[in-house]
Amino acid sequence: MLYLAVKAIISAVIIVAVSELAKRSPAMAALLASLPLVSVLGMIWLWRDVPDPERIAAHAEATFWYVLPSLPMFLLVPALIRRGVDFYPALGAGLVLTVSLYLLTAAIVSRFGVQL
Repeated sequence: MLYLAVKAIISAVIIVAVSELAKRSPAMAALLASLPLVSVLGMIWLWRDVPDPERIAAHAEATFWYVLPSLPMFLLVPALIRRGVDFYPALGAGLVLTVSLYLLTAAIVSRFGVQL
């Protein structure tokens, strides 16, 4: 139980750090948020729980394929906000785009033998 609490606290600290840093420097917060900290921590926690090289390799590869379709959201949301769309609808549109691109990516890469 302590292990689970430590994982949750470390993950929460990263999220709080990004949101607090964004108040002072949006660019620095974006840099921190763009680091693959969650992915790296996820791999560390997974390795600690189940030290299986194939599972880690599959996780890292799937993360790569899922990062790609998430990137357009970071262009759509600011474009919509700058055009006067409120934050939550812009964010919602970004999330819909991301989910759609996730599904499309999974369908495309599966044709090439990549299982996500």
